[in-house]
Amino acid sequence: MDIILLGPPGAGKGTQASRLEDEHGMVQLSTGDMLRAAVKAGTEVGLKAKALMDAGALVPDEVVSGIIGDRLDELGPEQGVIFDGYPRTAAQAASLDEILADRNRVLSFVIELAVDEDALVERITGRFTCAKCGEGYHDTFKQPAVEGVCDVCGSTEFKRRPDDNEETVRTRMQEYRAKTAPILPIYEARGIVRKVNGMGSMAEVNEAIEAVLSL
Repeated sequence: MDIILLGPPGAGKGTQASRLEDEHGMVQLSTGDMLRAAVKAGTEVGLKAKALMDAGALVPDEVVSGIIGDRLDELGPEQGVIFDGYPRTAAQAASLDEILADRNRVLSFVIELAVDEDALVERITGRFTCAKCGEGYHDTFKQPAVEGVCDVCGSTEFKRRPDDNEETVRTRMQEYRAKTAPILPIYEARGIVRKVNGMGSMAEVNEAIEAVLSL
């Protein structure tokens, strides 16, 4: 089963993709991760991507498509994949159709993690982690048992991501809406879009996704 997982940064796509990998043996295909891996491996498309990125240019769709195709060729035909961060435009959606058709694959579902913008802002801006072990916390939802002391390693040093601020989060939301707006109608016309409440707990969102996959 091949699916696209849609949702803005902070919606929990990475967490849910990891669960699907563990529970179903699926493979998450994140374009950013694949680009970095291809560059590191020195593949033909990776070298093209590196030259463009070094020059400060955007990596064109054909290079990204080549990297996705190469990655799919490494997987067995029975291994399901989760596309994360691709496609983002109508042109990329058309390219993905060709990539999958060439490998006798077909998209089963496009699952959108629907979020409330204000609640997402609260979720993201309240995040902080232990500077030593990386344990995650939140101002509202998960404070350390002892204030100022990590539950896991006992460290008293914590940190926040500099981009976890309201302005950045709202800008990301605007970008997400602008990018996904052109592709959702394409998949809605095929009847494969399913919306899941992305504001539930991790377990609740996972349960809703599992319900979609079992259809």
